Amino acid sequence: METISSIAKRLNVTNGRIYQIIKEIPADKQPKKDAKGKYNFTKESVEAIERYYNSSSSPKTDIESDLVKQLRVDLEDAKAEIKAKNNQIDKFQQLLDQQQQLNLSTNRQNEKLLDTTTSNNPSQDDNPSQNDDTDVLKSTEGNEVKTSKKGLFGWLRR
Repeated sequence: METISSIAKRLNVTNGRIYQIIKEIPADKQPKKDAKGKYNFTKESVEAIERYYNSSSSPKTDIESDLVKQLRVDLEDAKAEIKAKNNQIDKFQQLLDQQQQLNLSTNRQNEKLLDTTTSNNPSQDDNPSQNDDTDVLKSTEGNEVKTSKKGLFGWLRR
């Protein structure tokens, strides 16, 4: 004697799916219920359920395999795109490193030039006068207030 559970296990589906299939097969092939409300399966009703399941699952398999193929193609495209983006990132990182090295080299050269110009006998133009180092603000009492000049290359004078 067949049961819903045994048919479901054999077809590898849930009990609920068997109930759905029973409702969809023709009425003359459907199993009859006994007084307790349980299905009495005949050989004919079991075969009808199996036929319906096999015929309805085949097209889904084709569609699913097409879907899987498309997903694999999309995955490969995404992997190729990620690889290209990673190459771009590597190239930009290399360019950034080169730019930083060039900046550092230029700053060192500027410091050397500044040191050599200050160590040579400075002329009147090279030697900053007291008025160049400070701004003089005259107060009303005649006292001078001196503030440090801040310029673009003020950090080099340290």
